[in-house]
Amino acid sequence: MSPREDAPADRGFFVGIIFFILGLGTLLPWNFFMTASMYFNNRLNTSEWSNGTVTTRKEYYFNNWMTLLSQLPLLLFTLLNSFLYHWISEKMRIAGSLVFILLLFILTAVLVKIPMEEDRFFSVTMATIWFINSCVCVCVQEFARFYLDRKSKSCELETSNRLLPTGDVEGSEKTSDLSVGSVPNGNPNKGDSGVSEEEGVRQAFIPLQSENTSTQKSSILEVFKKIWLMAFCVTFVFTVTLSVFPAVTVDVKTGYGGKWERYFIPVFCFLLFNVMDFTGRSVTLAFKWPSKDSRLFPGLVVCRVIFVPLLMMCNVQERHYMPVLFSNDFMFAAIMVFFSVSSGYFVCLSMTYAPQLVEPKDGETAGALMTFFLALGLSLGAALSFPLRLLV
Repeated sequence: MSPREDAPADRGFFVGIIFFILGLGTLLPWNFFMTASMYFNNRLNTSEWSNGTVTTRKEYYFNNWMTLLSQLPLLLFTLLNSFLYHWISEKMRIAGSLVFILLLFILTAVLVKIPMEEDRFFSVTMATIWFINSCVCVCVQEFARFYLDRKSKSCELETSNRLLPTGDVEGSEKTSDLSVGSVPNGNPNKGDSGVSEEEGVRQAFIPLQSENTSTQKSSILEVFKKIWLMAFCVTFVFTVTLSVFPAVTVDVKTGYGGKWERYFIPVFCFLLFNVMDFTGRSVTLAFKWPSKDSRLFPGLVVCRVIFVPLLMMCNVQERHYMPVLFSNDFMFAAIMVFFSVSSGYFVCLSMTYAPQLVEPKDGETAGALMTFFLALGLSLGAALSFPLRLLV
């Protein structure tokens, strides 16, 4: 589809760069606190000594709370944002949110140098995580709205073109003349029924117009009935993923020790997951299997639940109930590869297939519903991480 003359210009690819930066701003807080979990855990999970022995030890479950308080704002503000954008300008929402995130990051950095009692430090950190992730959810752009409106108008134009009668140019011109109320030879040609030719053409097209030219969007329930399977898939994928990553995987210990222990989790947990997740999403650009109508697709999504016990039986420390079956570092890495690739692949397929299951006029509603269920899956997974970590 060729660009319209009135389309906003993207000089120097600045719009693309802005979207890239907004993407960084969205995921940076989550990855910042996740990769710094060792610092937070070391500062929070301190032991009290009495007469040379450990008397008490308080477990804060930082990774679990960090995951939960990062995803709940996404679920909440995804809903609130649909009401807020009418009242607050785009510049205020985007610039204000990014400035507030910057200030909270500065606060987090300053706290590194400030001695603080553990309970208070934990409360301040959790509040910071909540507000930072609330801010990243409040974003919309004029450029995107233009093309959303353009898509809607293009669909209406396509529908109107389908209603025009086919035939030679002369026939089209006559139909056009009749549609604007002109009368051949200055007088309407009436048949035996006394109805003018113009009126006959108009009446002939009324039923067709009533059936096909309706631009009223379907209700949310009607759209959900068409995409419920994709909504289930994206919810289930993220529920499985967030239930063990990072709350369980971050506590896996290397079997080699030494200097490698410092880099084991950053490389084999965080870097490997993000690279492979991105790879899984990118594969869908050239390869989409199974199809959106295949029952195999939701079946494969459900099968991902096997990664939960597999990762729990890696060398997670400390543990109390489950045995360690995969103590080797490379076994953990292999499980993480399939775990993260499948997560990115199935999420991207679900989000791609959902708008294809509805009419173009309902595409925006389908996208909003899928975003809600994506956030729901993240929140459910974060909540499940608490009992799963206790079961290890």
